[in-house]
Amino acid sequence: MNPTFTVVMPAYNAGAFIPQTIESVLSQTFTDFELIIIDDGSKDNTAAIAFNYSNKDKRVKFLSQLNQGVSATRNKGINHSNSKYIAFIDADDKWLPDNLTSHFKHLEENPDLGVSYGKVEFLHPDGKHTGKIARARLKALQPHHFLYNNPTMTVSNLVVRQQVFQEIGYFDCTMNYSEDLDFLFRVACSDWKIEGIDRVLLGYRTSQGGLSSQLYKMEEGWETLMTKARVRAPELVEKHYFRAKSNHLCYLARRAFRLGVASQIGVDFLNRALNSDWQLVIREPGSTLLTMMFVYGNHILKSRKLSRIAP
Repeated sequence: MNPTFTVVMPAYNAGAFIPQTIESVLSQTFTDFELIIIDDGSKDNTAAIAFNYSNKDKRVKFLSQLNQGVSATRNKGINHSNSKYIAFIDADDKWLPDNLTSHFKHLEENPDLGVSYGKVEFLHPDGKHTGKIARARLKALQPHHFLYNNPTMTVSNLVVRQQVFQEIGYFDCTMNYSEDLDFLFRVACSDWKIEGIDRVLLGYRTSQGGLSSQLYKMEEGWETLMTKARVRAPELVEKHYFRAKSNHLCYLARRAFRLGVASQIGVDFLNRALNSDWQLVIREPGSTLLTMMFVYGNHILKSRKLSRIAP
């Protein structure tokens, strides 16, 4: 008999974190699930850890492949599932124990619900709680909301009805960034609903560092999302493009500041955000003004320090 849930966990060089992630899945109060861990060509001990868990718990299945990227890896997990619902978790995040129980109730009580998700708490790099909860829209989601930001925060927060993948399609393997938003936008344009649960169900581990090149690739991924969305809903994209772009660039400016990359990178994103739609300051005054204060202020301070040490 097929389990109610298939949990798909793509893993790449996650040896330092994956035991905590696996334990958070195996500790679920809802126990009728299978966990498919797919090693995507790791060069560390990720595969060995996952294989050992598959020997200890019959619910755990281990697959491996040459590196293909996270979208192809998730799609492989979907193809190996015969469950009613498919949940995702990245190999460095952590579920709260009632995650699957909460989503099961949510999906069973709402037959028109295609995607369920919860609220997210940020974790420190070592996995400890920060107490900081991500703000996100949970109800009345429309297609244009997924052009501005990602209410679900991360794929680790998604639980999807199997039937949705059969009707809408899988993750786009040609996209390295915003592939989850592309999928969610397609779902939002269909008859399926996307709705969140007003409870923290996921711990999302913050990055210990980052590269400016990754931020620009994120921007490229968002532009690919908009190109695909324009084909599906041209009038919608025409209406929202510049405002949505300003939101995304402002988000990248904040991310650049948090990651501690060169201050000019954050300034570049923020300048272009305001050029795309200066009314961002009016639409979202709190977050925008704070971003301006931190990003511009950080750049001024670093520029002054450099001028002092310059010969």
